[in-house]
Amino acid sequence: MATSTFDLNRERVVAVAAELFARHGYHGTGIAELGKAVGLGRGALYHYIESKEALLYAISRTQVDRMNAHAEQALASALSPEELLHEMARGLLRNIAEHRAEWAVFFRDYSALTGERRDKVIAARERYEGYWRQALDRGVASGALRPAPPLLVKGILGMLNYTYLWFEPDGELSPEELADEYVDLLLRGIRVSS
Repeated sequence: MATSTFDLNRERVVAVAAELFARHGYHGTGIAELGKAVGLGRGALYHYIESKEALLYAISRTQVDRMNAHAEQALASALSPEELLHEMARGLLRNIAEHRAEWAVFFRDYSALTGERRDKVIAARERYEGYWRQALDRGVASGALRPAPPLLVKGILGMLNYTYLWFEPDGELSPEELADEYVDLLLRGIRVSS
């Protein structure tokens, strides 16, 4: 399916907004600055966006939706409980490495969203946490993992999510290798001993 010129231009506006918001913060970036960066006047810019908050919503929601789709696919697969955790972590760190600006914006600024937009992003984030809980519960049900406290999911995601602050995809480890290191460390603590 061919992508329209409108869609391509809108994607470019969203991508540039993510870079600017990541660099200067959502509140520190003005519409005039965004227009200049994408080479569009105010009127032309508003042809592609509804508002600055709509940009923040698009940036935030896109990444969480991608991760929910990945988690749903992983959970639907026939992976063992341990491999499921590895795959979910690999997908998250791969996405963070490929979309660092967007994740910086999400983690720092999603709380600037209001009303229904904020509610939808929070619900999508909670759904993602729920998929991690399902993965852990699957391991417990199989007898491979010990029961873990509910807050463990927040701890796991905190460990993975905040790599956006320091991880360099061209560094010593790939996103997948770092994810495996983290999950292996986690599994040593919750795996049922033989």
